[in-house]
Amino acid sequence: MTDPKAIQPSELDQLPDRDPEETAEWQASLDAVTKAAGPHRAAYLMRRTLERAEGAGLALPKLLETDYVNSIPTADEPAVDGDEDLEQRITAWNRWNAAAMVTRGSKHGVGGHIATFASAAWLYETGFNHFFKGKEGDGSGDQLYVQGHASPGIYARAFLDGRLTEDHLDNFRRESGGNGLPSYPHPRRLPWLWEFPTVSMGLGPISAIYQARFNRYLTSRGIKDLGNSHVWAFLGDGEMDEPESTTALTLASREGLDNLTFVINCNLQRLDGPVRANFKIVQELEAQFRGAGWNVVKSLWGTAWDELFQLDTNGALVRRLREVPDAQVQTYQTRDAAYIREDFFGKDPELAAMAKLLSDDKILECFHYSRGGHEARKVYAAYRAALAHKGAPTVILAQTVKGHTLGKGFASKNANHQMKKLSVDEFKDMRDLLGLPIKDSDFVDGVVPYGHPGADSPEVRYLQERRAALGGPAPARRVHPVAPLPAPAEKAFASFDKGSGSQSVATTMAFVRLVKDLVRDKETGKRWVPIVPDEARTFGMESLFPSLGIYSPKGQTYEPVDRDQLMYYKEAENGQILNEGITEAGSMADFIAASTSYATHGEAMIPFYIFYSMFGWQRTADQMWQLGDQLGRGFLVGATAGRTTLTGEGLQHADGHSPAIAATNPAALTYDPAFAYEVAAIVKDGLRRMYGEAAPGEDPNVFYYLTVYNEPMPQPAKPSAAGVDEGIVKGLYRFNTAETAGLTPAANAPRIQLLGSGTAIHWALKAQRLLAEEWGVAADVWSATSWTELRRDAMDADAALLRGEERVPYVRRALHGAEGPVLAVSDYMRQVPDQIAQWVEQDYSSLGADGFGLSDTRDAARRHFGVDAESIVVAALAQLARRGEVKATAVKEARERYGL
Repeated sequence: MTDPKAIQPSELDQLPDRDPEETAEWQASLDAVTKAAGPHRAAYLMRRTLERAEGAGLALPKLLETDYVNSIPTADEPAVDGDEDLEQRITAWNRWNAAAMVTRGSKHGVGGHIATFASAAWLYETGFNHFFKGKEGDGSGDQLYVQGHASPGIYARAFLDGRLTEDHLDNFRRESGGNGLPSYPHPRRLPWLWEFPTVSMGLGPISAIYQARFNRYLTSRGIKDLGNSHVWAFLGDGEMDEPESTTALTLASREGLDNLTFVINCNLQRLDGPVRANFKIVQELEAQFRGAGWNVVKSLWGTAWDELFQLDTNGALVRRLREVPDAQVQTYQTRDAAYIREDFFGKDPELAAMAKLLSDDKILECFHYSRGGHEARKVYAAYRAALAHKGAPTVILAQTVKGHTLGKGFASKNANHQMKKLSVDEFKDMRDLLGLPIKDSDFVDGVVPYGHPGADSPEVRYLQERRAALGGPAPARRVHPVAPLPAPAEKAFASFDKGSGSQSVATTMAFVRLVKDLVRDKETGKRWVPIVPDEARTFGMESLFPSLGIYSPKGQTYEPVDRDQLMYYKEAENGQILNEGITEAGSMADFIAASTSYATHGEAMIPFYIFYSMFGWQRTADQMWQLGDQLGRGFLVGATAGRTTLTGEGLQHADGHSPAIAATNPAALTYDPAFAYEVAAIVKDGLRRMYGEAAPGEDPNVFYYLTVYNEPMPQPAKPSAAGVDEGIVKGLYRFNTAETAGLTPAANAPRIQLLGSGTAIHWALKAQRLLAEEWGVAADVWSATSWTELRRDAMDADAALLRGEERVPYVRRALHGAEGPVLAVSDYMRQVPDQIAQWVEQDYSSLGADGFGLSDTRDAARRHFGVDAESIVVAALAQLARRGEVKATAVKEARERYGL
């Protein structure tokens, strides 16, 4: 018996032992097993004991890694509920047509990927035949995030079931002529088929997690019962290197999203070579997901390995599988039996003895072909286990061979991701391997034929019957015919028209107040989805906490510290606010799920995501492109906007460029409103266009980006002049003239047009007064609510002119007849207002906050960038001096007077 005194005092201090003698007996037993049966047997017993403890619900640290074997023993695999022979033939046709499509396209130089689908064919086919629910049944069906590089296989299956033709396949990656197929899942390009864009890599995993979470949100709020919808995300093991792939794993387990399954195609290869050449990616991912609280199912080896594992009475095979690095496994898939006998089996006497019992064909079958991800029975068992597991999401780690069935020239070669075609001889070898009835004479002029068993063949009938039983074709995107949402009451918007009088109000606060009114609307209020990344108090949104509640699947299991306050922190199972913590990526994934609910679930939701403007587009522009590709609708709100408005925060917080980045996104309507009534008018028009009755020619599949400011200013009343509402939406209107501002310029005074956006209009208004009172210059002030929309309208006019249509850009029409030069100013880099320069007939110049931000007061920062009122005056005088309308000495005098 081990002496209890041998236990270190530090261990006793940290973990008090009520029975040291019993503890010593357990330890002695472990020592005895180690000595008698060896360390491997001792480790085996410890793992099995920990697994039993975990299964019994004992509070122990989780076992993060298991042996490099299948999670589901062969004896426990359920029988496949279907015709395995027919499914084998269907899969063979899909493999053939996917490879044929890409190969035929290669003559046009458009490229394509073959090897990914070749490795994943059974992962998809098993799901399509047995698990993936369609949209024609009850509810919304399942949501499928298809691995982007596998898209040729999905097209091949749609061809088999009659949804695509040979003409479609021949136009893979050639979309401009009609009947084209996009390279990857792109809903904007093929909106009847694809729901979710999954390239760029890494965006699929995080989007799938938040989609599953949003499904629960809709159910909890009583919008739609999505208890039967399941989210499936198909990912690559190399893709898991992307930070977005794993950033939200703990959210999924914390909220118990058992309506979510990740299927990771572990073919051990990424684009240029092995994923973990000197390590094992499956084991790494298992530890990562188990540590994050996920259920892990490993499907690594096919049935050919059963004989080997039965011979492994001492665990030598399992130990060897754990220690061989992935790159060597890849090498085995390309070498002969003699090499495998020597390098794999020859390292251990027990394995060498085992190898003597195996034929060369058996060894090659195991190491070249037999993987868990290549057998319907193994995949079926893994999917059944995933759906049966409750309380946590599941990840299936399915081991495959990249380029499987494509021949020795493809399988497991480092370059196979870039290999775009097979030769005719390689296709004939593939045909023979797959057992397809394609004749040599079908290869006309060296062109590989497409294959189809016939519309009334057993394969197609079976495929269509399985899909009908599961609720219709998949993948599929459906926009259900729903009535437009009724417009909210006009008073919610009109209340801003009268201004704020002497009260100073920031446009951020104006937007929040507008939303507070809109969420009270009886018809559409419940449709709003407020999303904020842990900055609600910064934006003045804490007043929404008690009235709307913060969504939490557990409700509020504690008494909040501020419960006695009016605006206490309230969580609720049916909460409306999504307060995501410090994650812009997660918040954007939320927004995407909510903004596309009109198609995914037939329920129009109105998300608004408010964030520090510097940390929106700059951090998550890729997701915003995904949002546009997915045809999302809603409002992105960049708060505390501008390079000089957020005092004291400095370079990393000073946004001088988000409208420039937003302008690159064709789906983003970018606005920089100056006044509260402009904010109201833009939101009102956005609701009409996206959720109400869009005008002829208007695309409702857009989203709005509004910049709002944290600088409290008196909000003026909306001008009564005609065309103001149109100008706000189109991007420009005259706010006042020198005369209407009460400045009474001389009859022959020089005149200039000052265009300002956002908070910059206040500097322009001050400059207007200085120009009149100190320099005798009359200035008219215009509010440029959207430089980008002005530019797009002008570009459309240019395109119309090329078609022989006469169209005058709105910016030119608006400024027509305005006297003098134009000076534009914003709180962003000059490139933002310069977007319209070429369409302005007057002399044009601009001011902006170019360069890095800095910490200082607003006045000092604006003087530093040369955008304050005094700098505007000097720039205006310089323009007029160049035209000979003021003396050149006035410019020098102004610089000296203002200390510039």
